[in-house]
Amino acid sequence: MREKLLQFLMSRGKKSYKIRTEQYIVLSFFAVILLGTLLLMLPISSRSGESCGFLTACFTATSATCVTGLVLVDTYTQWTGFGQIVLLCLIQIGGLGFMTVISVFFFLLHRKIGLQQRLIMAQGFSLNNVDGVVHLVRTVLIWTIFFEGTGALILTIRFLGEYGLWQALRFGIFHAVSAFCNAGFDIFGVLQPDSSVSLFVHDPVVNLVIMTLIVAGGLGFYVWADLSRFHQQGRQMAVHTRLVLVISGTLIVGGAALFALLEWNNLETIGTYTVWEKILACLFQSVTCRTAGFASISQGGLSEPSQAVSSLLMLIGGSAGSTAGGIKTVTVGILILATLSAARGRSRVTVFHRTISQEQIRQAMTVMLLMVALAFGGAVYLSARSGFTFTQCFYETASALGTVGLTTGITPLLDVGPKILLIIFMFFGRVGITTISLGFLMSSQVQERYHYAETKVLIG
Repeated sequence: MREKLLQFLMSRGKKSYKIRTEQYIVLSFFAVILLGTLLLMLPISSRSGESCGFLTACFTATSATCVTGLVLVDTYTQWTGFGQIVLLCLIQIGGLGFMTVISVFFFLLHRKIGLQQRLIMAQGFSLNNVDGVVHLVRTVLIWTIFFEGTGALILTIRFLGEYGLWQALRFGIFHAVSAFCNAGFDIFGVLQPDSSVSLFVHDPVVNLVIMTLIVAGGLGFYVWADLSRFHQQGRQMAVHTRLVLVISGTLIVGGAALFALLEWNNLETIGTYTVWEKILACLFQSVTCRTAGFASISQGGLSEPSQAVSSLLMLIGGSAGSTAGGIKTVTVGILILATLSAARGRSRVTVFHRTISQEQIRQAMTVMLLMVALAFGGAVYLSARSGFTFTQCFYETASALGTVGLTTGITPLLDVGPKILLIIFMFFGRVGITTISLGFLMSSQVQERYHYAETKVLIG
């Protein structure tokens, strides 16, 4: 009798404390951030030889793990070589996802990846099922090595003549990983603190390599796997892939055109540049707003309309299953298509001869409304607490939620409350509001056994 009672209690305990897939993802990011915070708090991580304190370490670790790029201190000036290695590891783990990095050890040890691990991987890449997820992870690792390795090689060669082999290697590797993971961290502070890539605003090699890596990381790993199948097997590209390519291209070109129109004669940004330098700077600004965070021109010097455009691009972000954050390109695309369909009086939303389900439209609308509401509410709070303008504060909250890292320069000047809010926003932006809500806010799926009578309200 006693043994049966113990078995019953154990079975109940196991059932009660079963961790969902979404909870694994949230908790893994939280654990990585906590470990990164502890490592950055060590005296060995700071050039001063003293601990930087919990808030600075936590803010930086969150920013690195959530591949954001917002910082309270200059990366090179504050952190030693050990601290920079810690940041680079956090960026790589945050960009690829915890389970993707862990899977490397499974592959090396020839261990079988279980169903629970496959579910976590699928959720991390925003997939609907686990079919082919292990093959996708292998593809992700191969593409990551290719892009980061190629980018690091080109940048190293570019910097070799000016800074020597060791410094060129550091510049090449760090910025290739940071750019591909859309992190926005830089170590150009050795040349000029808080300069980001502004010292190379006229350099086509540095700009084009970093832009290519940002776009590659922001398109999404599913897109690269699908493009690979399209090239090798001649299969038709998935609707998701076509949407990502069309929307991403439109945002990059359209954003650059708007920046050129608004900033062409602005002496605080690109007003003194040549025509080609202006075009390059506008393209870079358009690309970096898509969750990258490198700044080649002064963000504080942007006109208010340009800051508004930047905030919009930052909120949209990259694509699902990528190293980028934000609302996501396809989410915004679905909402635009739904709006156009409603305006034309159509009951269905179609694209590329396929129909988008009402459930996905509702999910897209929920994500967008929550992101915009958080950015707006956070900006109001920051403005009330700090005294900075609403535009500056909205730029900050959009940057945090979109895991971008661009700032008008107010981040280090905020007090404790706003800094904690930005930490939370960066976490939400990378892990995903949907993942957090499914993991912790929603109980088990409940089937609705009844519904109320429909009614009509006045709209418009």
